[in-house]
Order: sequence, then structure tokens, then C-alpha cells
Amino acid sequence: MSKMRANVFLAKNKIEVREVERPHAGVGEAVIRITLTTICGTDLHIVRGEYPVKSGLVIGHEPVGVIEELGEGISGYEIGDRVLVGAITPCGQCRACLSGHLSQCGRGEGYEALGGWRFGNSINGAQAEYLLVPNAQANLAKIPPELTDEQVVLLADIASTGFGGAESANIRIGDSVVVFAQGPIGLCATAGAKLMGASLIIGIDGDETRLQMAKKMGADVVLDYRDADVIAEVKKLTGGGADVTIEALGTQQTFESALRVLRPGGTLSSLGVYSGKLQIPYDAFAAGIGDHRIVTTLCPGGKERMRRLMETVRMGRVDLRPLLTHTFSLNQICDAYDLFGERLDGVLKVAIKP
Repeated sequence: MSKMRANVFLAKNKIEVREVERPHAGVGEAVIRITLTTICGTDLHIVRGEYPVKSGLVIGHEPVGVIEELGEGISGYEIGDRVLVGAITPCGQCRACLSGHLSQCGRGEGYEALGGWRFGNSINGAQAEYLLVPNAQANLAKIPPELTDEQVVLLADIASTGFGGAESANIRIGDSVVVFAQGPIGLCATAGAKLMGASLIIGIDGDETRLQMAKKMGADVVLDYRDADVIAEVKKLTGGGADVTIEALGTQQTFESALRVLRPGGTLSSLGVYSGKLQIPYDAFAAGIGDHRIVTTLCPGGKERMRRLMETVRMGRVDLRPLLTHTFSLNQICDAYDLFGERLDGVLKVAIKP
């Protein structure tokens, strides 16, 4: 078979399922047959022309599949192995990787991708029947037989990112944590805060469905910004300010609010991707002398990260399946984008089955 079906980005607001050349594995590479993938908010940014990629690119970056081909130099895997591959595919050998910053793989070394994000960005992605995996030895994570595709697919990106936001904040047992925006990544940040041992988790959003899901993911209190003074309520609930705030939307308003409810010496963990000008009000920042800490996180990737996340699922510490609210075939993916983009029917994440 030399052709495959794939969702191809053509131009702003124009995607189409087309027949394209099926990839084949070269040295150090693998090809997986996709059994489940998703649509991510970043894919929406691409389709809407808010993040530029080349026309003709297959998009998508959350792959689960079965190994179809193995290139030379790959050991410890067999054709037919079920694998999860992270959205970030580090090489394991560059300066960033060897320094422990796998998400920033290749940065400054001539790679076009934003850090280690290549699928659906600088190379063809996962919304297709087959996917070429670069640096396969560092990125193929075998799926335990007792786990289903649905249990692990969200680990590739949104869970790794959301959990990473909690990890980057160094949440300690007993901390109070506020998560601004309860979209898929914010919900995973809420779950991550619970995993890290926070004693009080406050979820903030303006969507009733998402606020209800935040409670299921670990939020102790939810606040609807449409009918509450969020800053006053958080300060009241936390006794003056939260130990950690996590900003999971990427807007001036949510970033500023996350800073304003932070106690002196607290940490703001930013997961949002910002466009335009982001400003830090000097009063919210205590004029720079509040001992605040602001950290950012790009989705951690690589097979060891995926293994650890799958173990967390396997041992029953977290269940992300409730976030998969809708399922479509690859041929229906344009309808799936419409539903996801317009946030219809209580959608959180859309699963795509090629």
C-alpha cells in the first residue's frame, strides 16, 4: 500500500481528508498505524491561521498506534507492538536533551519546530492512517496490555502538559492551588495538582460543563467568573492568597488574575500560549519585590515520560476517559473540527479513529 488517508491543512480555515503518500521508516525511524488520535486546541490555531504551517501538511500530534515498520538502528521493539508517542519527540542527544530539557530539543540547532514539537508542525502529523516517528528509540513507549487506547491517548499532550504545569510549580503537600480555565489542559492541571498533594484546589471557568468536570478531576471548589469576584473569593478561601496559581488559557486577563491572587512568595505556573503583548501590572507583581516566581512549561515528551504517565493511569491514580466526550472517524474529521471549534454539545476532547 503506497497511499493513505490523512487530514491535510490546505489554507486558513481549509482542511481536507486526502490520499497522500504513506511514509516508510528510514534509519532510526518507525512507522505506526494510528488506532486513535485526537483534535487539540493547537490544531484549531493552525486551521484558523493563528499558527503558521506549510500548506499540504498533515496535522495532529496525539498518536496511539501499532508499530508497522522499524528502521535500522531500532532495538527492543517488534512489529505489532502497541505504542504511545508523545507530542514532543526529543532526539535524546542534543544539548537540550542531554541537559534534561527534552521539550526544548533542537532549539537553536537549526530545527524548524518549536522545541521538540514536530508532529503537525514541521513534519506530518497524526490525523492519518500512518505516522512516521522520528528518533523512534527515544519516543516509542510500549502500552501495557491492560490499558486501552482511550486510557492513554490524552497522555501524549494535554495530560503531560497539564501535569507538567503542576510539577513545574513544585506543588507541595498542603498547598492551595488555583487553576484558571478548565479546558482540557486546565482540567489536567487540576488533576495534576491533586496528584502532587495540594490540599485545596480551586477551579475557575465560565462554562458549567467544564466546572462540573473540574470537580471530577479533583477541584474542591469551583468558581464561575461570570457571577463571582474571583480575586476576592480566592483570597477569602486561601486566607490572603494561593500558594500556587496555574494559568491554562493564555490571555492577559487570566494571567493577571493568576498573579493578583498569589500570595507573596507564591508561584505562578503558566501553561497558556500568548499572542500579542503580555503585560505584568507592577502592583500585582508587588513592584518586583514580592518573591513571586513565574515558570512556563512546554509539554514534556519522550518515552520515559510516557511510561511514567501510563503507570499513573495503570495504577488507578487518574482516569482521563471522561474528557473524551465525542468520537469521529477520520472521514468525519471536518465535522469534528466544527463541533470542537464551536464548543458544541458539551465537547471537551474529540477522539478520531482512522
